Amino acid sequence: MKYIIGTKLEMTQAFREDGTSVAVTLIEAGPCTVARITKDDAGHDVALIGFGKKKHPAKAQGKEAFTHLRTLRLKEGETLEPGAVISVEAFAVGDEIAVTGTSKGHGFQGVVKRHGFRGHPSTHGHKDQLRKSGSIGAGGIQRVFKGMRMAGRMGGDRVTVKNLEVITIDKERNILGVKGAVPGARGGLVTIHTTDGNVWLK
Repeated sequence: MKYIIGTKLEMTQAFREDGTSVAVTLIEAGPCTVARITKDDAGHDVALIGFGKKKHPAKAQGKEAFTHLRTLRLKEGETLEPGAVISVEAFAVGDEIAVTGTSKGHGFQGVVKRHGFRGHPSTHGHKDQLRKSGSIGAGGIQRVFKGMRMAGRMGGDRVTVKNLEVITIDKERNILGVKGAVPGARGGLVTIHTTDGNVWLK
């Protein structure tokens, strides 16, 4: 399985061979280093992947102090050696990938923005109720059901977008051009992996 960590740069457009334009997200991916190989609670082999170098690492961390660390559960028969370097060269144009990141935070929002509610009519006795949620159910229950769509904190969640296509690869600058939008703001940390098989990430 192909796996790499990177940071989101920006969105732009690229052109295919037939001249059609494609909206792409540029991601500065890798190079990443396999810090060590361990086992999880279930006995599966797990690789600890490091990305980015700390400017002032602690003495106990040594020189191999990474800014970000992510765990990758290896598939049956898959092997990785500690110290191995993973770069964008592991990917190819046309690969189908999934990108995981933290979505943009929007703070406390109402039901219209958070859940797409239509709201109330602006006339006929609906003063100051245009964007309110309205009734949430019968009064005899005397409680709020779990999962009720109400106002609350929006964004800042771990989101995975699947079935994205690799459009361009810049090996010199370690930049991947991925078709479509990727979760998170500019500079946000993302993980990229192929979508073949059942993939579990931590």
